[in-house]
Amino acid sequence: MAPALAPMDVEERLSRLRAVMSEAGAQAPVDTLVVTNLTNIRYLTGFTGSAAVLVAAPDATSLITDGRYAEQASTQVRAAGAEVTVEIVPGPEQHRRLMALLGGTRRVGLEAESITWAQARRLAERPAETVATAGLVEGLRLVKDRGEVARIAAAAAIVDSALAEVGPMIAPGITEADLAAELDHRIRLGGAERTSFETIVASGPNSALPHARPGGRRLEPGDLVVIDVGAIVDGYCSDMTRTFGIGELPGRSVELYRAVERAQRAGLAAVRAGVAASAVDAACRQSLEADGLAEWFTHGTGHGVGLDIHEAPRVAAGADATLAAGSVVTVEPGVYLAGHGGVRIEDTVVVTDDGCEPLTHSSKAAVS
Repeated sequence: MAPALAPMDVEERLSRLRAVMSEAGAQAPVDTLVVTNLTNIRYLTGFTGSAAVLVAAPDATSLITDGRYAEQASTQVRAAGAEVTVEIVPGPEQHRRLMALLGGTRRVGLEAESITWAQARRLAERPAETVATAGLVEGLRLVKDRGEVARIAAAAAIVDSALAEVGPMIAPGITEADLAAELDHRIRLGGAERTSFETIVASGPNSALPHARPGGRRLEPGDLVVIDVGAIVDGYCSDMTRTFGIGELPGRSVELYRAVERAQRAGLAAVRAGVAASAVDAACRQSLEADGLAEWFTHGTGHGVGLDIHEAPRVAAGADATLAAGSVVTVEPGVYLAGHGGVRIEDTVVVTDDGCEPLTHSSKAAVS
């Protein structure tokens, strides 16, 4: 992690969670929340291990993990400034300890989207009421603090640099797989923990597949090449897509690129606090509709980015979220013509009161 990154305000997250637990929106309020989603545990405590349960009670919070993480858990929780008691409990005894912590609780909330059926049934053996919850912690994660934005920006900057370094290699003869491997290597050399998802390099007809995996196809003159790539810095992801042209492109390919470029500008112009996420999607689709291409835009316009590469809010038709200042989202319209090729252009941006600020800055002038 780069030393210049702004600190994150982890300490107050549990207080915000308890306030949400007492209201719980349309859900029943809960006295204690059992957090089983590891990303949510990291957000609330700073702990990055692969096995843990967090018990957020009204007046205390306990992190249960096993002996593999004894030193790591204490160190990370202390560094984050979270008021959490770390309990090291052997795996076979963890359920008993969890039940003891829940002993005086009247209503226990479980994270419905991450807890297993077996875990839920065992916890339901208690006489107290068990309540399924959804999105309590994820709702807190919607708005990023300054430190979170700094980490996403750092991850994006590493990708910008890596893509610039491999730019001369985007030429006839190299395979998709070799180009992806070189880009991934440069991202790691640039200081990222790893890529935030499997890098997409899709050329020629493969570029018409939105989530194509890089393979042995060699780039050829006249190809459209879609490169979708991200990095992780201190747990936070970035996401960016650029489309390149190899040599002189057919006129139809240039038309597709310009249409997607216009659509993305329309989507970015629609982003601001207080705007429905679906309105950003609509702006992109209306632009493509004007160019007669809307039916070949086959996915949503974007998604939230943070500790997960895909998180709330959804930016798509039918999405019910309203954008908030401090949210980080992507805007990524695309058009995909089977047998010909595809174009996608994506930026990660921070929502502001009067628009948005891009975190991804690679050139979009790769098609002439």
